[in-house]
Amino acid sequence: MFSRFVVLLVGLTILSCGPALHAADKKAGKATAPNNNGVKFGKVTTQRWQVGVILNARSGGCRDLISTIPVPTDWPEQKVQIVDEDISAFAHVDYRMLDNGVKQMVINIPHLPAGQVAKVLVTFEVDRSHILAPADPSLFSIPKRLPRELSKYLAASPYIETRHPDVIKAAKEAVEGKESAWDQVEAIYDWVRDHVKYQNGELKGAAAALRDKTGDCEEMTSLFIAMCRIHKIPARTVWIPDHCYPEFYLVDSEGKGHWIPCQAAGTRDFGNMPEFRPVLQKGDNFTVPEKKKPQRYVAEFLTGKPDGAGGGAPASEFVRKLMNVP
Repeated sequence: MFSRFVVLLVGLTILSCGPALHAADKKAGKATAPNNNGVKFGKVTTQRWQVGVILNARSGGCRDLISTIPVPTDWPEQKVQIVDEDISAFAHVDYRMLDNGVKQMVINIPHLPAGQVAKVLVTFEVDRSHILAPADPSLFSIPKRLPRELSKYLAASPYIETRHPDVIKAAKEAVEGKESAWDQVEAIYDWVRDHVKYQNGELKGAAAALRDKTGDCEEMTSLFIAMCRIHKIPARTVWIPDHCYPEFYLVDSEGKGHWIPCQAAGTRDFGNMPEFRPVLQKGDNFTVPEKKKPQRYVAEFLTGKPDGAGGGAPASEFVRKLMNVP
């Protein structure tokens, strides 16, 4: 009997956390927001991103290949459509939505003969809107009753330690003397940026960033989220190519909830988001069928079996790259 091989990637690229946008991100348009009290949408950038995997059975045949890849999907600030596909004949492609709003491409290849290459490359066209700050932040308050599906954004997540005593202490210190919900969240935002120096490095989480006083966009985002959650303010991570940032959730004077972004690392953008890279997923505590433990990010995944005594694992190249803007 031959052993199964499994490949699980944390991400296609290291999160650089830099604020720079691709030179092609210049196409502008207009969009409107559904509620005048909440965030509004500004100019729109259209990009095309190719996502998929290339598998090469150069070390021997393989079978029962299954791969899952997160792909962009619709959010209030973006619309997505497939515009091109380059799929090998022996690859079967489908899509599934996880219960946390993440869309995955699911690839099945029953048999990949020795020396053959399987290619699954799908091009997505993404219209991503610039998010503008609310006109009157004083209208917002912390929700008193939270929909059940949002309760997870008040709990601990991987690397977001809401029960750590040092994080709790910092959260209380940050909002001292602040009355309104907006002022409290902004105080947390400024506290994190003032107390954690940006420094790229290995993932270590909110508590470690607080201890070391250093961290990159993942640590600064995680600490901000943890401190918000301690004050019963829902917050979550937004993942985009090469970067992440947080969103927090407040309700307006009409009782309607709004997810409001801010840039934890990089330029000071609080309540607005001048970002045009596509949203890949939102959240930081995901249940994924292929993994037993909760995941902070839904990563690329590949599993399969060698095909007989001369079989082997394929060389794999996961692809996520920006194509020419139409």
